[in-house]
Amino acid sequence: KNLMSKIIIYLSTIESLVDKHLSWTKDNFVSLSADPCLTVIPPCMNEADRFSLEALRHIHKQLDDDNDGGIEVNESVEFIIEDMKQQQTNKHSNLHREDQHITVEELWRGWKISEVHNWTLEDAVQWLKESVELPQYEKNFREFKVDGNTLPRIAANEPSFMSMQLKILDQRHKQKLNLKALDAVLFGPPLRPHHHWLKDFVLMISIIIGVGGCWFAYIQNKSSRIHISQMMKDLESLQHAEQSLIELQSRLEKAQEENRTVAVEKQNLEQKMRDEINGAKREASRLRELREGAECELSRLKYAEEELVQVRMALKRAEKEMQSDWSVPEALQMWLQLTHEVELQYYNIKKQNAELQLTVAKDEAEKIKKKRNSVFGTLHVAHSSSLDEVDHKILEAKKSLSEVTACLRERLHRWQQIEKICGFPVVNNSGLPSLTASLYADHSWVVMPRMSVPPYPIAGGVDDLDEDTPPIIPQFTCNHPLHKPCYTS
Repeated sequence: KNLMSKIIIYLSTIESLVDKHLSWTKDNFVSLSADPCLTVIPPCMNEADRFSLEALRHIHKQLDDDNDGGIEVNESVEFIIEDMKQQQTNKHSNLHREDQHITVEELWRGWKISEVHNWTLEDAVQWLKESVELPQYEKNFREFKVDGNTLPRIAANEPSFMSMQLKILDQRHKQKLNLKALDAVLFGPPLRPHHHWLKDFVLMISIIIGVGGCWFAYIQNKSSRIHISQMMKDLESLQHAEQSLIELQSRLEKAQEENRTVAVEKQNLEQKMRDEINGAKREASRLRELREGAECELSRLKYAEEELVQVRMALKRAEKEMQSDWSVPEALQMWLQLTHEVELQYYNIKKQNAELQLTVAKDEAEKIKKKRNSVFGTLHVAHSSSLDEVDHKILEAKKSLSEVTACLRERLHRWQQIEKICGFPVVNNSGLPSLTASLYADHSWVVMPRMSVPPYPIAGGVDDLDEDTPPIIPQFTCNHPLHKPCYTS
């Protein structure tokens, strides 16, 4: 009886234990089926894996448009084009590979073995700065210790995680982070661009060519500036020579005016001397009449002496008058004056040609000066032959002006000596038309000069003009015994 009692108690205890075990097993099975972390392989190891799995389940649901529990290729392609705003590429092959129907478990297994899952904090920060291009959130990533296992939460765009924990409030930045994280989680890390050595070589060659071109342009600009400055100096020297020529011409005009004044004074003196001689003759006649009418011998003698004095004075004045009345033939004077005028015509033609060359050289120099104010103009001037041409024109103009100046100097000296020897004015005359009409009965064959004559020899440079030019003074002197008397005021 006691044994049966113990057996009954033992069986009831076993029954209660079996009921408890069945109840515990049933409860555990319900809890296991409710927790997804325990149903996936590999299972979740920590809280971060749990968040990542939840994020991947959300992403899977987002891609699974037909809700059949799997992601097809067409759904991936549509997601890439419409949601990620990218063109059709082969990115979906990185996700599907050989599997055309991806479940949540397969997506989880692919994520656990992916490269992005194993990213460290530094890798995630580098991805943020280089791929996402939002370096301002580096501090937030470091504070929350975002690594590769955290990216699915960013890809799922969890509002609380993005705003509260990462503290990213800008919607545009959120969207950009979300798209970049989706790309990394689903299709792998972003591809780094291949290093193109050919591009580097071309860039280096371009830099060398650019630096060489700049250096060449600098050298050309410097040489052109030196050349232009030398050309400006030559032009200034030419202008000084032109100014010296103008001064010489003004001195010539002044000397001609003095010659005219001296000629007028000479005529006045000759008239005055003739009046004095006539007065002496009248006085001698008067004294002779008095002598003839005198009654006593003494008075006659006195009048004779006075008459003798007057005759001597008249003889002296007559001698002077005879000297003053001597002159070379008038035809010679006119021919010399005509020669001077013809030579003056040739000189004027040479002067006009020299002034024309000077004007052309000035214009060319001004054009070069305007062109060098711009970079392209300086390069054009440096590579063209315009500088050499302008230099040649300036030197030709300077040479022509020097020849004209030397010609003027020689001509003035020669005609001064001719006037000094002949004793009559040659430079001051009635003009070429009047002289031609007087000396040539039929002057239709007389042709005025229309081209420049051969240059006179140059005694010195243009710069020595003021030192070498002889003074221009009236050349009427009384040194020659046959010259008529000269009187200077």
